[in-house]
Formats: sequence, C-alpha cells, structure tokens
Amino acid sequence: MNNTASNTFTAFAGYHKIAGGDLRTVLSAVKTFTDASIVKKENTENVLIFDHRTGRKVDFDLRGTIDEVLARLAPTDGSPDTTTSGAPSGNAAKPGPGRPKLGVVAAEVTLLPRHWEWLATQPLKASGTLRRLVDEARAKDAVNPKKRIEALGTALWSLAGNLPDFEETSRALYSGDRERFLGFTADWPKDVVAFIKDWFKEMDSARDTAKEGLA
Repeated sequence: MNNTASNTFTAFAGYHKIAGGDLRTVLSAVKTFTDASIVKKENTENVLIFDHRTGRKVDFDLRGTIDEVLARLAPTDGSPDTTTSGAPSGNAAKPGPGRPKLGVVAAEVTLLPRHWEWLATQPLKASGTLRRLVDEARAKDAVNPKKRIEALGTALWSLAGNLPDFEETSRALYSGDRERFLGFTADWPKDVVAFIKDWFKEMDSARDTAKEGLA
C-alpha cells in the first residue's frame, strides 16, 4: 500500500474485497458495487468500510449519484470518524462560523487557565493550535505498533469474527506473535489474508520510515 494508515480505507462485501485506498476511491467503488447489486436484487447489507487509522467501520450516505455521494464528504483531511452523512461521529456538533468550506465544526473544550494562557501565546491561537496538536497525535498513532495492532484487531472483529479459531488468532495478534497469528489466518478467505498482509506491510513501512527520520 502506498497510502498511510491515516488516509487509507478498505471496503468488503462479506469476505470479498471491493476496494482499498483513499476514501474517494473506495467510496466510488462501493457506490458502483452497491448500485449493481441493487439492480441484480442482491444483498448489500454485508458491505463494510474500514478506516485503517482506527480499524472501525464507517458508514456513508450512498444515495444519489457518485458525485452527490462524494460532495457530501467533509473536505477536511479525508479521514474523519464518520457517520452516514460523512460528518464526524460522536456528539453532534453544529457548523461553526469560521471556515465552513474546510468542514470546521464547533464543540465545547474545557481546559485549565494555564492551558488557555499558553494557547493564547501560540501563532495559530487556540483553535488552530488544538487542530495541529490533534493532527500530530494522530500521525504518531499511525506509526505506533501497538495502536496499529489494536486497529487491525478491531477491523478483524467485524470482518472475520466468525472464522475458524478466531479467538486464538486474536490472542496471537495481541500478544505480538505475528508468525503464529499468520499461521492461524493462512486458510482464511484469500481477500482477508491479503488485507492482513497488506496491513503488516503498511505497519512495517511506517516503522522503517520513522526510523529513517531519526537516523
């Protein structure tokens, strides 16, 4: 995979991989797949889209044309936690007045006085500085081996939870025994196996890049 975990998504229909890559590429493929399935009167309820940053399933509103589907995406960084509308998940937040074209939303933040004092001295002020700090933390999570394993485990719980030896497989994954984990998954559906191998390649590539940056 050429994409990093922070902007990579993968879509499955059952154990069949529909597409992987950036969000717009994946949504375009999913929209084409589901439209064709509807014409054939096939089930589309088993379509799952995974955010590689967290491993969680994300849902999108696929009504209308592909252009309408993509237009509903908040044009932030392409990898938000999303609901069916493509807006950030969690407590609903109303659009703020500042820069709506960037998908900015307003929400309450509670800090101690010393935190506000420090934020007031920053060039980007409070909102800009907080956004930068969150982005930096997310970037660190994208190369943190423990976080990457947890995200893979989350994805596999939804994708492969009914496959043979799943509990033992999960134990091997979380214990860091990659060889044993891959042994358990070897006979799983080929697209799921490829998904796992690509995930580890992504992890290893990010780790090596981080090491080069420290050299």
